[in-house]
Amino acid sequence: MGFLDRGLEIKTPQQVDAMRRAGLVVGRTLEVLRAAVRPGISTAELDAIAEDSIRSSGATPSFLGYQGFPASICASVNDEVVHGIPGPRVLVDGDVVSIDCGAIVADESGQGWHGDAAITVAVGDVPTEVQELMRVTEEALWLGIAAARRGGRVGDISHAVESHVRSQGPYGILEDYVGHGIGTQMHLPPNVPNVGRAGRGPRLVEGLALAVEPMITLGGKQTDLLDDDWTVVTTDGSPAAHYEHTFVLTDSGTWVLTALDGGEARLTALGVPFGGR
Repeated sequence: MGFLDRGLEIKTPQQVDAMRRAGLVVGRTLEVLRAAVRPGISTAELDAIAEDSIRSSGATPSFLGYQGFPASICASVNDEVVHGIPGPRVLVDGDVVSIDCGAIVADESGQGWHGDAAITVAVGDVPTEVQELMRVTEEALWLGIAAARRGGRVGDISHAVESHVRSQGPYGILEDYVGHGIGTQMHLPPNVPNVGRAGRGPRLVEGLALAVEPMITLGGKQTDLLDDDWTVVTTDGSPAAHYEHTFVLTDSGTWVLTALDGGEARLTALGVPFGGR
């Protein structure tokens, strides 16, 4: 593992393989949670399902205890954008819940490696405009990842996310909360904003792992922090969506470590070389 300027952590192929193992734990756990979401289930029940899935896979929840966070997932409902704490809240028809999940897998030396991803799930029937919000946010995530090329810049990702969202309607794009580098820690340099200019920021190189995570609202970009010091809500009360994947650039292309197929289907459709093993 090497380090470039700005403190970027560059992984060897073997370290990327460890991150893939963590990513698969996250991806599979999110699919279990997607299937579990229904009217009548509480966010605490979703958290218990997640912790069992992660631990039964031989991994450790990244979020549990992180800076005091009390759960294994973030579960953010409706106007809660990110960092919602699971609890007794029961989901009802028409809700939308964003679930953020992280896991740590140790390599042979005992070093832990992180995976981090998020999905937004409709609870029963949701309004068309919320369905569109989810579509736009997920598409922006994939277009951001697709914009990453060896020799490019982090700003290329930011620009792709912002350009797509702006082209789809008057959505709010959070600027105070961003994607990030990831590897031996859940949050590493560089930041990966969801707005920005192409050609700016740190250079993208083989072995640099990033988590891209657009957070988009049906209203404005302004947010408030609740009294629990974690939950971020839209100031105007508008619904929000949040999608995230961890990816890395390899010698052959792009590998989405938290996607069950490595991102091959979506990347191929976007004309991006698949870099998985």
